Amino acid sequence: MEQRTDTGILPTIRALLRSARPRQWTKSLAVFLPLFFSVNEAWTLDNLQTALELGARAIGAAVVFCLVSGAIYLINDLADRERDRAHPTKRNRPIASGVISPHLAAISAVILALAGLASAFALDPQLGIVIVIYILVQAAYSARLKNVALLDVFSVASGFVLRVLAGAVVIGVPISPWLYICAGLGSLFIALAKRRSELARAGDTAGDQRGILHTYTVGMLDQMIGVVATSAVVSYALYTFTADNLPGNHAMTLTLPFVLYGVFRYIYLVHTRDIAESPEEILIGDAPMILAIILWLATGATILLLYR
Repeated sequence: MEQRTDTGILPTIRALLRSARPRQWTKSLAVFLPLFFSVNEAWTLDNLQTALELGARAIGAAVVFCLVSGAIYLINDLADRERDRAHPTKRNRPIASGVISPHLAAISAVILALAGLASAFALDPQLGIVIVIYILVQAAYSARLKNVALLDVFSVASGFVLRVLAGAVVIGVPISPWLYICAGLGSLFIALAKRRSELARAGDTAGDQRGILHTYTVGMLDQMIGVVATSAVVSYALYTFTADNLPGNHAMTLTLPFVLYGVFRYIYLVHTRDIAESPEEILIGDAPMILAIILWLATGATILLLYR
């Protein structure tokens, strides 16, 4: 029997915020990739007004994804509350622990989803369409795809690609197909690493915590991670060489070592610290990974500013 332990408005708001996964909002940083790669094309440092306007639109798109993804997390927690109670850490989630009632969770999810949709269409109709597609994919994931081997991780990975697409349409810039390929492979790599970590940590209770884990083995996931990681690095290398909108002197190749290090570091952490179950912990909590990202951004920005 579910027991609700709400003691007031503020504790309930804090519990709802926890259920919306603030740390997961780091995924929405993918929205800013098109803005970053369009420097000296769609905007320049000499025209700060345009830069600020496009930046504001990108921020708006990121906020929209935070609202909608918060709704999705609430719905997923609502559907998975029984399984979450069998998980060593997920059992403490507000819905699984009874801090938030299913009724309140459902109402909050609807409000967040509607607010995100309305904001998306108000900001840009094309952004609204991307958000509708995102919601439909996530709904399909929650209803069925999360229980279908391989399609579960592809569904998760699609969210990153749609964020990149949203970042492009909201500022009105064309993006090289290579960027979408790199984003898709990178997010698929993270999704597979997450499944591996879940499976390795759960052991014999894997099926009780997440039914799809029964269909995977650690060895199988390691092979898939190796294939996808290699494909992601090669795709990024080809992107730096062949993309029409990058400097013709191929200087962007200088950013490749940071990408390669980031992939290797992620695999290292998956195998030595078993923290890939929460990718945000790696992206915002691991100092070497953060440094690699900062150096990649700084090097890429310098090259684009100097040679484009």
